Amino acid sequence: QVQLVESGGGLVQAGGSLRLSCAASGRTFRSYAMGWFRQVPGAERELVAVNNWNGESTYYADSVKGRFTISRDNAKNTIYLQMNSLTPEDTAVYYCAASLRSSPTKTTGGYTYWGQGTQVTISS
Repeated sequence: QVQLVESGGGLVQAGGSLRLSCAASGRTFRSYAMGWFRQVPGAERELVAVNNWNGESTYYADSVKGRFTISRDNAKNTIYLQMNSLTPEDTAVYYCAASLRSSPTKTTGGYTYWGQGTQVTISS
């Protein structure tokens, strides 16, 4: 019954920006950690950015620090990922994740619910 639905992916040129959204339904995640992971073929799903309910605990992958920003609108039960200065190395399927714990973790095992993924492709 819990659903996480990502949107906002697509094709963009290197140097451009995208804003991903993840709308949650079936449960209110205001008090719980949520975030974004990404995956390319042949590799494990890896951290992009995660945070707690009020953003005071936030973790970013080293590869995206300074370029990506995670935020959330608790009234809408929605999280966002603003991605700037995109490069071809950012090409991946991006997944929204939600936890049943309040403190975010940097690994996939800390998250119970997952979205279907949205493809982000950056052209050279």
